[in-house]
Amino acid sequence: MSRIGNNPITIPEGVVVDIQSDVITVKGKLGELSQPYDSVSFTHEDSTLKVSRPSEAKPHKAKHGLYRALVNNMVEGVSKGFTKELELVGVGYRASNQGQKLDLALGFSHNIVFEIPSEVKVEIISEKGKNPIVKLSSHDKQLLGAVTAKIRSFRKPEPYKGKGIKFVGEQIRRKAGKSA
Repeated sequence: MSRIGNNPITIPEGVVVDIQSDVITVKGKLGELSQPYDSVSFTHEDSTLKVSRPSEAKPHKAKHGLYRALVNNMVEGVSKGFTKELELVGVGYRASNQGQKLDLALGFSHNIVFEIPSEVKVEIISEKGKNPIVKLSSHDKQLLGAVTAKIRSFRKPEPYKGKGIKFVGEQIRRKAGKSA
């Protein structure tokens, strides 16, 4: 029994859901997202959306919860949006942006210039005496996660000193160094 798939999706004011035979489209104040689907059916009543599956087969049960979660993220994204913050921990680690180009100085011999997709908004917060923070926001949760993972992959946090790019609030498992 899919517990997530059985929960109804509440649709807030200003969000329009359009259901075709194999694509669901969600429009809101922050943008428009669409998702192809199969093996499930959607029913739209008042301000709720319900997902149902045709049988109790394992693939249908799996897709039931999957598509409910994807559509819920789409509804939340076009109404509120998502934000993720990355913190650059390390001496001399800096970040700056010109439009959609993110320029990172991460201790390599060269700066890394990363082109950010137009759907993602980038903001750099750098205060004196604190680590720089890269704040990314978007209405597409999947794209936002992929962009933050790519930026983090340039210099992952290492376990000895904790230097690298980490999510704000993330706990790094630290190791003891050599004991002589």
